[in-house]
Amino acid sequence: MLADVEQSEAQDIKENLALVLRQIGQLEQEHHREAGCVRLLAVSKTKPLSALVAAYQAGHRAFGENYVQEAVEKSQALSHLADIEWHFIGPIQSNKSRLIAESMDWVHSIDREKIARRLSEQRPKGLAPINVCIQVNISGEATKAGVALSELASMVALIDALPNLQLRGLMAIPAPQDSFDAQCVVYQPLMHAFVELSQSDSMIDTLSIGMSGDLPAAIASGSTMVRVGTALFGARDYSQ
Repeated sequence: MLADVEQSEAQDIKENLALVLRQIGQLEQEHHREAGCVRLLAVSKTKPLSALVAAYQAGHRAFGENYVQEAVEKSQALSHLADIEWHFIGPIQSNKSRLIAESMDWVHSIDREKIARRLSEQRPKGLAPINVCIQVNISGEATKAGVALSELASMVALIDALPNLQLRGLMAIPAPQDSFDAQCVVYQPLMHAFVELSQSDSMIDTLSIGMSGDLPAAIASGSTMVRVGTALFGARDYSQ
């Protein structure tokens, strides 16, 4: 019976993955984006290993985690899976930076000089530089992490000088808006900043914006990576 339940859950994840990828493809076409230009990052926080393995077996490779200890444990447990890609997308405490530096392929939430320096210094020898995105506070919320757009140039210069970080782009989590048009307006300055950066550096190719609630606006605004969790894995607790 348990095997039947696990098989059913795996099939659900496979079907959900196909649906989300189809939706992304339709939005690329609708907003005149190149087919396949938007990557899907599966937000797998709080989900069990079985759910991640099901997505991997369905062809997915990039997984996003918010909590350091959980991310480390999952990356270790699934280290046997070829070309799996770990993205850390949560806030970073300085006392946890070493764990991230030792286990993650990407970090999307760089917003402080101290964290950037620690990640570079703590990256083990023999590992490739960490792919990083600068988190930008595009809504100007006092409670939100991220640098202001006015501080972006200095953060770019800092990361460029750190040997074990490779700047790949920008990430943002804007305040909720009540319409597609309002979401696009908020994203507009970030999109312009990303285009300007990408024109000056060929390695800058990632605009990490868009979740389930604003997927159309994010893709219309130039997103190259969207973060989706519940639509893939469901809201139920897979740990039972």
